[in-house]
Amino acid sequence: MAERLKQFREIGKKIVAVCRNYKGLTAAQGIPNPKTPSLFAKPTTAYITEGQSIRIPEGCNLLYHEVELGVVIKQKCSNVAVSDVDEYIGGFVLALDMTAKDFHNEAKANSRPWFLSKGFDTSCPVSDFIEKEKNPNYRDVRLWLKVDGAMKQDDSTSDMIFSVPEVISYISKYITLEEGDVVLTGTPDGQGPVTDGQIMEAGLADIVSMKFSVTK
Repeated sequence: MAERLKQFREIGKKIVAVCRNYKGLTAAQGIPNPKTPSLFAKPTTAYITEGQSIRIPEGCNLLYHEVELGVVIKQKCSNVAVSDVDEYIGGFVLALDMTAKDFHNEAKANSRPWFLSKGFDTSCPVSDFIEKEKNPNYRDVRLWLKVDGAMKQDDSTSDMIFSVPEVISYISKYITLEEGDVVLTGTPDGQGPVTDGQIMEAGLADIVSMKFSVTK
């Protein structure tokens, strides 16, 4: 099972993500905390790993970085109670939810779906698979991201509005999660623009770090 989970990019069928899930982020945006998790999805073709570059999608003039903790699902997960979620966690990844922010803003302004702004190729850079045992304190672990060496995001998963178990339990009420699926659990405050030629470095405490370049 562990070896299969390491291949989550090949065996997983979907990436389900949560937006506005950090208290610091909603406070900075001046909006109330959501009553329930707000969900969106990315296709698995969005995955890239170190050594590959994040490509700015055609027509995008405002690309944003968002660092996140990703949870890799171990087994079929449907209508699972919050108290039982840990049994379905196979491991973790550090992830970036790259967002074509101008596409996103335009879609919202016109009451249109914003799938393209989140789902374009290279929009989900991920680290190597992190064994569950290597991240035992996932409820309070540091996430950080630098752009060209300058710290942009630096917070703890303890600032989440909905905890990892709450997020996964909520999703599983409506969408069956399967082995290798990844749940992105939201980004802390500090997300912002990157441009062609810039380098992003991100980390999960001292457990894992990764580096990606941005290119047209």
